[in-house]
Amino acid sequence: MGNALDDIRVLDLTQFEAGPSCTESLAWMGADVIKIEQPGSGDPGRRNRSNLPDVDSYYFILLNANKRSVTIDLKNPKGKALFLEMVKTADVVAENMGPGTLERLGLGYDALSEVNPRIVLATVKGFGTYGPYSQYKSFDMIAQAVGGSMAFTGFEDGPPTKPGSTIGDTGTGIHAAFGIMAALWQREKTGKGQVMEISMQDAVVNFSRIKMREYYETGVNPGRSGNAIPNTAPGDIYRCSPGGSDDYVYIYCQPIRAHMWDAILLCMGREDLIDDEQWSNPVWRGQNKAEVDELVEAWTMQNGKHEVMRILGEGGIPCGAVLNAEDIHNDEHLKRRGMITTMDHPVRGSFDMPGFPVQLGDSPVEMKHAPLLGEHTTEVLQDILGLDEDALTRLRSEAVI
Repeated sequence: MGNALDDIRVLDLTQFEAGPSCTESLAWMGADVIKIEQPGSGDPGRRNRSNLPDVDSYYFILLNANKRSVTIDLKNPKGKALFLEMVKTADVVAENMGPGTLERLGLGYDALSEVNPRIVLATVKGFGTYGPYSQYKSFDMIAQAVGGSMAFTGFEDGPPTKPGSTIGDTGTGIHAAFGIMAALWQREKTGKGQVMEISMQDAVVNFSRIKMREYYETGVNPGRSGNAIPNTAPGDIYRCSPGGSDDYVYIYCQPIRAHMWDAILLCMGREDLIDDEQWSNPVWRGQNKAEVDELVEAWTMQNGKHEVMRILGEGGIPCGAVLNAEDIHNDEHLKRRGMITTMDHPVRGSFDMPGFPVQLGDSPVEMKHAPLLGEHTTEVLQDILGLDEDALTRLRSEAVI
């Protein structure tokens, strides 16, 4: 059996992260994602903070696995014509260019649908194509600021804080992949493509919806509460041995489930507190959080974070060790699930990297390295458009490809 999307072709005009994370997800599911790049330079992400001169950065490699790369100058009339011929064979065109760029190239949805009425145009923008902010540019941190996540992150007495995970970029990309799949499914019923639009601000607002429920209940902006769950103990991060910067676990003992508190007392060897009038009362524990946290942390500091997670996990207590990058890449659970997998890159060599979290039983993901710039130009133009070597030589001499 083939992969789930092995009959879907995507022409990928995206760059940096929000768009590439979308098209990479489709590529992992089996779509033929052809990355269209400017000859000579390519996606700016290729050299974004690369630690080696003239070598693709890990930033680029992590976002462009399983794709093919073709170099075409879309500003050249012959390059534009080549691209439109490729559109005739495609299902999706994905772009996250600056506002109006695709239209200025003469490659807006009207032009694409004229040559292929079934095409889905996926457009990813910082603020969308309409509305007061639509001409503003954006990056991940901007989206996190205007989407709510920064206002909700941090400690009560501290400033708004940007979460380390790039939910403004990759979070938007995953939303976009979902939108593309919905548009393709609808096309099966209508026979017609459409524009699928997503803005980075909208995506982050969607991630922030549960935190905003407090605003509906009180009419007051939700405050920043750090790592703690208000009025809940245990419900926070706790230090572990040997006390390093990432030696913490998160423990959440649901107050509505009395057996969880009893279970954590058993794990800590504090059976004497089971059925205690005060300690067994979740309201009292929430009101006396500092005292409860002191009790719990006195125990967690006797063990390493992985051991605490094992003991509490086996005891039925929701608990997670705080894993840093090194921990994640050495985590046996993630390796067994294929989430940490070995990538063989033609220049960088062999290294471990995260895979794709979505798993389909009938079409497991085969990881392939991110393409070198223009690596598949000849292959794609010969196979898809039937160009011979003489035609390719002329196009190269004219700097079209």
